Amino acid sequence: MKGEISIIGAGLSGCEAALQLAERGYQVKLYEMRPNRQTEAHQTGLLAELVCSNSLKSTRLDTASGLLKAEMHILGSILLPIAQDCNVPAGHALAVDRSLFATRITAEIEANPQIQLIRQELTCLPEGKVIVATGPLSSKAMMHHLVSLLGEDHLFFFDAIAPIIDADSIDLDKVYAKARYDKGEPDYLNCAFEKEEYYQFVDALLEGEKHEAHEFEDAFFNGESFKFYENCIPIEELARRGKDTLRHGVMRPMGLEVPATGKKAYAVLQLRAENTDRTAYNLVGCQTMLRYPEQARIFKLIPGLEHADFLRYGSIHRNTYLNSPLILNENLSLKARDDVWIAGQLSGVEGYMECIATGLLIAGIINGEIDSLPEVTILGQMWRRLITLQPKQSFSPVNANFGILPALVDPPRDKKLKRNMLCARSIQAMSSAFSEALDAEPELQESERNSPAPAETTL
Repeated sequence: MKGEISIIGAGLSGCEAALQLAERGYQVKLYEMRPNRQTEAHQTGLLAELVCSNSLKSTRLDTASGLLKAEMHILGSILLPIAQDCNVPAGHALAVDRSLFATRITAEIEANPQIQLIRQELTCLPEGKVIVATGPLSSKAMMHHLVSLLGEDHLFFFDAIAPIIDADSIDLDKVYAKARYDKGEPDYLNCAFEKEEYYQFVDALLEGEKHEAHEFEDAFFNGESFKFYENCIPIEELARRGKDTLRHGVMRPMGLEVPATGKKAYAVLQLRAENTDRTAYNLVGCQTMLRYPEQARIFKLIPGLEHADFLRYGSIHRNTYLNSPLILNENLSLKARDDVWIAGQLSGVEGYMECIATGLLIAGIINGEIDSLPEVTILGQMWRRLITLQPKQSFSPVNANFGILPALVDPPRDKKLKRNMLCARSIQAMSSAFSEALDAEPELQESERNSPAPAETTL
């Protein structure tokens, strides 16, 4: 046995780190306060429960999300293949049956003899090596302790989740299955709007009664600014940016022509399967802070959802993260206590795969396998963002995107070719650094947007 380590929080990053370290001979104490103490967003006591979307984003190797998955595959992620086993149809995205996914991970943790799962809330850090992976819904007591230890005010923002409806309540005479530009399998259901229907829906969103920020604050968080992370802005807030914002964004109709007429709709809202049996669907892009009665009224204005039966309403909850560049050492441990590491969304990353990646990374750091990552990789740049102060900029959550990668030497003018080159460079650098973890480099393909796509390689 290599020693003991405590991990606080059995979400995505905590579970990845626990399984990684157990595999390397560590005795792991994994603390999880649920179900004894629930958060405002979780619904079960299962480990690694997904509380927002069930999508882990694109699998295409010419996207930043797909590239991150390829890098994690090279490093030997344990949760990534579990997610692939629990996938539900979602085009080029990796979406999972959230119940099956959490059940599988819970079973893996409970069956591992190197892991002791302790269903208990910790209000302070224990002695010895610790990974703090309490996530965006960290308890008030733990945040009090961290703030007193770090001497820095924490940051926070609000997050919103989308409703889920019963598949049997969808009017399939109006809703149609289709992939955008007919690329791949028609995994999404599509709700097509006529012009009048679209503006009626937008007006309803703008007029709908919503929860106010103060209803989600308490004395501990009073005085902080009320803000959303850009990728999680409620649909009604997007509508306030302009009545055409939605149809040029999340409800963009391009490539989703109505099969019965062959014509382009004015706007299209997509539904994504929530489970493998396709008995439930998520309203894509409809994260909301509308009150429940208003959701039932307004979302039934969507063509084909007039009789929708809501299995889960959308909601808003607080997400917490730390000012990492001020408080972390280069190895992601705390400056105030270098035997404590911060993982997951609490560290300042945004996104499911990004959270898993931090658990994977920290496990490698603790075991002495990773002391650096190539600067041309997504994961390497995310690591740097968490420990590097940006002059004249406040720290905000970082996720996988091409903008964080160093520029190419003599980059091509073609954006698709540029992305392929960035991905090829990253995978080559990562696989060279960790060659025994990958048998062969994944093949990269161009991402076609407005024409039929060639054969693609995904992860």
